[in-house]
Amino acid sequence: MKRNVGGLDRIVRGVLGIWLVVVAAAAYRDGARERAAIAGIAGLGLLQNAVTCFCGGNYLFGIDTTADSDGRN
Repeated sequence: MKRNVGGLDRIVRGVLGIWLVVVAAAAYRDGARERAAIAGIAGLGLLQNAVTCFCGGNYLFGIDTTADSDGRN
């Protein structure tokens, strides 16, 4: 897979992913299991995008944010 996530986009996905995983843990602890599942899946998806530098949605729409980073692909 060709990388299509980089620079600020990657950082934002990582931060939001961590935040959503924390929200999921808090919701699970409070008994809101449906909210926990939704937040957890979304958070893990964003973290996966940040780690692999690939987003299927970006690929479908032809978006490439790697040019925003330091030039390494």
